[in-house]
Amino acid sequence: MSDLLDLAIEAHGGWARWEKINQLSVGYTATGITDLKGWQGVFLDVRVTVDAHHQRSGIAPFVDSDQLGIFEPTHTRVISQEAGGIIDERFAPRKAFAGHGLTTPWDRQNLLYFAGYALWTYLTTPFLFKMEGFRSQEIEPWEEDGQLWRRLKVTFPAVIESHSAEQIFYFDETGILQRHDYSADVLGGTSSANYATDPKVFDGIVIPTKRRVYAKGADNRPILDRVAVSIDIHDVSVK
Repeated sequence: MSDLLDLAIEAHGGWARWEKINQLSVGYTATGITDLKGWQGVFLDVRVTVDAHHQRSGIAPFVDSDQLGIFEPTHTRVISQEAGGIIDERFAPRKAFAGHGLTTPWDRQNLLYFAGYALWTYLTTPFLFKMEGFRSQEIEPWEEDGQLWRRLKVTFPAVIESHSAEQIFYFDETGILQRHDYSADVLGGTSSANYATDPKVFDGIVIPTKRRVYAKGADNRPILDRVAVSIDIHDVSVK
């Protein structure tokens, strides 16, 4: 295990604190790619609850005011919170993205799958890298805007759904996450730089409260003329 991973985990609250946490419940607003996919304004003021040690997310309200969307790696489903019962569901949800490109419209289950795995990944970083099957390796550092960031290349196991199998995470000298690079395979493959800023402490856990995602050029620099995804976290409850 890389000493950079140890540094990052300690900087974000420490492993001893994380082991005591069952879930994070986060109020957030997100815009960008969902507008392009036919879901404008769907995440303007919603709450996601993620399990800390298993890949599972719940989003509410999801699309309609009484609906709860539940993401798990092999199964997504939308539940009516008022009437009870499943409204619709999908098994093996990633297979439904076959042939998708950047502008391919999404149905409700596509939306739930993407948001569910992405938010779970963001909110559990860097602690998830200690889960079974993850591999991490420190690679050469990166200089940006006068700062030198250490970089961790992480390979995700097949049982964890995420943007791509290999992702790169950038940390400052104290171990705080600054940037996260990946290819969003369900969008047909992208080269994305996800900037994590404005970190705050919530019950002992450090979480970046703003994320801005940009396309990345061949020089590994972000193309700043358009924000592909914007996420703002309003509050966090740790249980």
